[in-house]
Amino acid sequence: MIDLRDYGYDERLSGSAENGLLPARVIEVRRERYRVICEHGEAVAAVKGSLLYRAAGMNDLPAVGDFVLLSHDPGLCGVDRVLERRSKFSRTEPKTMREEVIAANFDTVCVCSSLNRDFNLNRIVRYVSAARVSGGEPVVLLTKADLCGDPESFIDAVRKAIPGMAVVALSSATGEGMDLLSPYLAPARTLVFLGMSGVGKSTLLNTLAGEALMDVREIRGEDARGRHTTTHRRMFRLPSGALVIDTPGMRELGLWNAVEGVSKTFAGVKALSATCKFGNCTHTSEPGCAVRKAIEEGALPPELLRNYQKQMREARYAERKSACIARRGTKNRRM
Repeated sequence: MIDLRDYGYDERLSGSAENGLLPARVIEVRRERYRVICEHGEAVAAVKGSLLYRAAGMNDLPAVGDFVLLSHDPGLCGVDRVLERRSKFSRTEPKTMREEVIAANFDTVCVCSSLNRDFNLNRIVRYVSAARVSGGEPVVLLTKADLCGDPESFIDAVRKAIPGMAVVALSSATGEGMDLLSPYLAPARTLVFLGMSGVGKSTLLNTLAGEALMDVREIRGEDARGRHTTTHRRMFRLPSGALVIDTPGMRELGLWNAVEGVSKTFAGVKALSATCKFGNCTHTSEPGCAVRKAIEEGALPPELLRNYQKQMREARYAERKSACIARRGTKNRRM
């Protein structure tokens, strides 16, 4: 008999159980099929028609990490309800401009980036902005430290771009920095690994598990980019009792509902903006601009302002677009 508390189920959720339905956690998603774990062990499930009818969009359907109520059947279980999420990481789906939930009910968001030629500070900042509105605690993991002669300079660059951010440089090959992950690996706590393909997420997972849970491939020599190895989202339980959600690399991370997250990530720029002479200052040529003054004095890197403005424009555009789609959907349902 499986104790679902080992998979993060807690008292907050226990009151949601209904007669005839079992609580379970989604540990894998493959199109219309879900692998879940419940008191009877692992099982395959599909969404019931009643849930499909009630769902306003894809974000109301199960994602990896979700707790659900289901009717148990040895052949195919039926997911009747998705329980309230305490955290979720979402992006704007590129084609539909709707919310796509990548993972749910985690404690820590591990933004992974490799210390080779594919290192991209702007991409890291972008992921952190999205992570800060997820409900989880973000931490930046700089992988493949054994391929870098000066990991500290990269750590300093991330901390300068995102003041106060927890940053860990580590190597799955040599074990460097792996002990620094211990505080995040407590029993029943859930981590989600996010980042581009080839940054070492699957290799890191295998190292933490002490066995080959996921296939890994060599990076391309010409540009240090990795090939896709993880093709779907799946949760694994580590020997420590911690749970890790491994996700495929995302070529696009459209910010979803991230205005607050962008503000938190660029808190320094935001604070300076509040002291500008004009409330609607664009930080270009206005007199009394505190942001431009900080840049001129070398106190604020100019790329920080550019990234802040770019991410804020995108986040606000996504909010307007999603609100428009939601209004259109409400209107269509009334007709």
